[in-house]
Amino acid sequence: MNKANGGSDSKILIIADNRKARFDYQIIETYEAGISLKGSEVKSIRNKQVQLKDSYISFVGDEAFLQNAHISVYSASSYNNHEPERLRKLLMHRHQLDKIYGIIREKGLSCVPLKMYFKNGRIKIEIALVKGKKTHDKRQSIKERDVNKSLRQQFRR
Repeated sequence: MNKANGGSDSKILIIADNRKARFDYQIIETYEAGISLKGSEVKSIRNKQVQLKDSYISFVGDEAFLQNAHISVYSASSYNNHEPERLRKLLMHRHQLDKIYGIIREKGLSCVPLKMYFKNGRIKIEIALVKGKKTHDKRQSIKERDVNKSLRQQFRR
């Protein structure tokens, strides 16, 4: 179906997934954001040399930035290569940024990236407002995962 018929042609190719964030945090709300990158960063991302494990979103002034996301140095690039863990500006609408910043300040939540993906040829990041899980919540998640795994194995037999 194409866009003229009311459908969407969006092709999504996941580059990196932050599974640790899904385990450590309870996800409250998710948003999609663009990201400002250099050419060598885009090349590294196309090679899937991205790590979102300990990254988070910080606000400086009225802008949001991705911090601690490791995008490896592109080996075929010349002298104008990028810093692997530099601040990268997120591209979002003003009302979305204001809403996220307000919720973080009022409710004490955090904002982390969940995944990075290509959507219609552009690199997007899915960010989420999250609340930290307690140790017993993590144990419950492990139990649920193990039960689901054993059920899947029994259905295969």
